Amino acid sequence: MKLTDEEILKYHIGGKTATHLRKECETQKDLSIAYSPGVAVPCLKIAQDPNLAYKYTNKSNTVAVISDGSAVLGLGDIGPLGAKPVMEGKVVLFKKFSNVDGIDLCLDVHDAKSIIEVCAAIAPSVGGINLEDIRSPKCFEIEQELQKRVNIPVMHDDQHGTAIITTAALMNASELVGKKIEDMKIAISGAGGAAMSCIRMYRKLGAKHIVMCDSKGVINHKRDDLNEYKKEFICQTDDETLEDAIKDADLLLGLSVAGTVSKEMVVSMAKDPIIFVLANPTPEIMPEEILEVREDAIIGTGRSDYPNQVNNVLGFPFIFRGALDVQATSITENMKMAAAKALAKLAKEPIPYYVKAAYNNPDMQYGKDHIIPAPFNKEVLIWVSSAVAQAAIDDGVARVKEFDLKEYQCHLRTMAYIDHDDPLLKECEA
Repeated sequence: MKLTDEEILKYHIGGKTATHLRKECETQKDLSIAYSPGVAVPCLKIAQDPNLAYKYTNKSNTVAVISDGSAVLGLGDIGPLGAKPVMEGKVVLFKKFSNVDGIDLCLDVHDAKSIIEVCAAIAPSVGGINLEDIRSPKCFEIEQELQKRVNIPVMHDDQHGTAIITTAALMNASELVGKKIEDMKIAISGAGGAAMSCIRMYRKLGAKHIVMCDSKGVINHKRDDLNEYKKEFICQTDDETLEDAIKDADLLLGLSVAGTVSKEMVVSMAKDPIIFVLANPTPEIMPEEILEVREDAIIGTGRSDYPNQVNNVLGFPFIFRGALDVQATSITENMKMAAAKALAKLAKEPIPYYVKAAYNNPDMQYGKDHIIPAPFNKEVLIWVSSAVAQAAIDDGVARVKEFDLKEYQCHLRTMAYIDHDDPLLKECEA
């Protein structure tokens, strides 16, 4: 698909989002209820019990999408105004895929402390905070310290979204090639927030031999130039370069820049390699280059024009949907893993007809070219959101105490298929 700058700019004229009223305001009575004097009634109820804000305001369905514009996509530090189209786009995805209302807030403050203060101050108005495109390493401090300050979920999606999706992909890819994750050598090109979050999740799956590389080489025991965050990932190895790390690796995870990986490096990998090259818009090495030298590879990219797109839209809309619906106070590690496991299981299910039609691929099925669900699969809302909500209940971070999983799944199914036929809806209605 080729798009011209003119076509893209025309689409963005006037912005991509607007306010939609959920209640009518057409008569004197409506006005009296919506604002003065009637509004005083819910105000006083909430003042007596703050949890009622989830019942009587839009807090229960609203996420703030917050950035300072310091690390926007592959564009770098382009500032808060430059970041605004991206944050609006994130709001579009929240609404389109999970019916969550987003508010894009681009902040003209850049130190961690100031960002934390602003976010903490606006927290009463929203049910969750999605941090976005904030430079590492300050993004770590902001997420950690902000979550201590507020009683709503906070997630830096650049870190955790990629980790959740690649964890799901790794579960299925390792199964397809018949390898145990605890026996695999994993090489990672890149040492930012996403890479660190990926390693933490892979370790929970049992991974033991992980070699991370930054721009200076392997993060090993010989390095004396590492910040406090990278020290957690020091590996006892004689590998010095990315080329060393990739040799005999079972998994290569690219979270760096285009052109980092050569064909020779790919040739040196173990049998049936798993290669996730996620630099955008151009991967560390193009899939066709990989296939020229390794027909046995399972390949994933961040692009929509190749199979196995590792797209964060498979995560954040549904994670926040589940978290909001049980009024969670945070997003726990178990909630993230529940999302990953749900995605991995869903990929093995029969693929709906409308997904095959969207990709013009009637033969689409679970296998090397389909290890994670496609973003347009409506079942993702049902599987992931319900798994996240149940994990929040299990972890004790949900305010909702009476939770019926099957009833909630039916509610999600009604939401997902409101404009489409779905035979399972009849079971829910029954």
